[in-house]
Amino acid sequence: MIRRLFQLIASLFRLLWRIIDSIRRTAVNVVLLVLLLALLSTILSPGPHIPDGAALIVRPSGTLVEQTSAPSRIAFLTEQERDEETTLHVLLDAIRAASTDPRIALLVIETDDLDSGGLSKLGELRAAIAEFKAAGKPVLARGERYSQSQYYLASIADEVHLAPDGYAVLPGFARYATYFAGALEALGIKIHLFRVGEYKSFAEPFTRTNMSDEDREATTSLLGGLWQHFRADLIAVRKLDPTQFDNYVNHYPDALEAHQGDTAKVAQNGGLIDRFSTRAEWQARIAERLGGTATARHYPKITAKDYFTTIKGERTTAPDHIAVLVAQGTISEGTQPRDAQPRNATGGDSFSRLIREARENKAVKAIVVRIDSPGGSAWASELIRRELELTRSAGKPVIVSMSSVAASGGYWIATAADEIWAEPTTITGSIGVFGLYPEVVEPMKRLGLSVDGVSTGPLASAFDPRLPLSDAARASVQRSVEHTYRNFLNIVAAARKLSVEEVDRIARGRVWTGVEAKETGLVDQLGGLHQAIAAAATRARLTDYTITWPTPSLPLLQQILQELAANARGSAVTNAPAQRLVKRLSAELDALAYWNDRGNLYLHCLCETP
Repeated sequence: MIRRLFQLIASLFRLLWRIIDSIRRTAVNVVLLVLLLALLSTILSPGPHIPDGAALIVRPSGTLVEQTSAPSRIAFLTEQERDEETTLHVLLDAIRAASTDPRIALLVIETDDLDSGGLSKLGELRAAIAEFKAAGKPVLARGERYSQSQYYLASIADEVHLAPDGYAVLPGFARYATYFAGALEALGIKIHLFRVGEYKSFAEPFTRTNMSDEDREATTSLLGGLWQHFRADLIAVRKLDPTQFDNYVNHYPDALEAHQGDTAKVAQNGGLIDRFSTRAEWQARIAERLGGTATARHYPKITAKDYFTTIKGERTTAPDHIAVLVAQGTISEGTQPRDAQPRNATGGDSFSRLIREARENKAVKAIVVRIDSPGGSAWASELIRRELELTRSAGKPVIVSMSSVAASGGYWIATAADEIWAEPTTITGSIGVFGLYPEVVEPMKRLGLSVDGVSTGPLASAFDPRLPLSDAARASVQRSVEHTYRNFLNIVAAARKLSVEEVDRIARGRVWTGVEAKETGLVDQLGGLHQAIAAAATRARLTDYTITWPTPSLPLLQQILQELAANARGSAVTNAPAQRLVKRLSAELDALAYWNDRGNLYLHCLCETP
């Protein structure tokens, strides 16, 4: 009986193993098939073609970013792929190249899929479009409903179109934070804050129920400066009377009342719109501007992405390289990316490795560090800064190009550069340090939980959140924060050739626009990525060079498996308010994973870009 039972169990295990083995072989075969199909798709694809007299179609989708995840390896398996991110430099390169390309006759901007981009990124795009216009080529733009960001991009066009039932909303800039102190107090959770810099407001939502006077002062100044730049840009390009523009923004309900709620008429009367057009009329207008035999259904065109790919293949690769390294999102310890999702963090270890590889690559003659980061881990920021210092010591120029935000830890790493370039609307500075420590003694008491034990020293259990934070531990953390702040001041003073006292006066955690940072000496020049790369070439004495974009990546098989999982979750882009709120809350929760500084010291600013 026992023998038969063991035989039955053995048979069941053999059957289970055969099932597992079959699944394993099937999975391997599927992956190999995917790889084979991807390879065949790449080989057999004829690639895009640039027709003569074509319209270059610029239709950014989702968020403008400095660098996206690796290209999808499984796009051919999905019915439709809509990118949630658009790479800024692809659009910039395409538009600038098209301005001198005789095959491109017209630039078409369609803004409906653009979610957000940051004022500085949109400003760089507008500058490239202005160069296209200066070459004598027309620019048309259309949106069915303009958000503020969408309209800022479209406004640079020669003709701005709007759907007959559309609108153009210009509400201005605002920053409202959610303050958790009341909820944390109700739960009995105590947050200990350690900081230097009265303007270092990032941790205030955890310790206050409202905005501090210092944060209100700094935020008012920052948003005011950004709005004045935005306002001046629109008034200049649309040739508006300043009073007319201010009335549109400040008295929009009155204008709606005067036009019986017709938002499109309000936009036209406000001078923001040149023409109304349906989708069919829009296509007919493009064909008309191209002339010749073009019709609304058939006219020569190419997307910016396909155009970029084609001209990249047409260019001769120079032996000398300028490497553009992107530091994007929260600066955290360790290696990033950890998955195949869009990069929202810069790993101290992985980014340092990128810098080393560029330094040791003989073909790379200069490095441009493109920073779009509000900071993060003090430890990781210092790792990156040291690698950049070593690169300069090795004789390779290092230029920093600031994108929408390069503050706190983002500014810390910028100090290692030979030159710092910023856009006028870049948010930078925030030279300050803070530490946060949660204490959950009260919630445990409410649950009837108690903690008891022994330790061999006064600090052995000092940072156990189940126990009250001792005076000795509190003093230790505060001293560490103060030391890191002094170190920050010394680094900035040495890099910017200022005294420590001068740096302290413009530090204290305060954020500045790029224009203000230039005036205070925190940056060298105002300009975008294009100018920063040119500065790197000048320092490296290069006239002919190739621009490369090194990036940390995952093994191909891991990318494919994770992309399959991501596609299963879906990735449709939507501008619905509820969807945006969910995405924002999700992103804030995801960001907690990157708060991993080993000393619990952070160089981070609460400075979302408008």
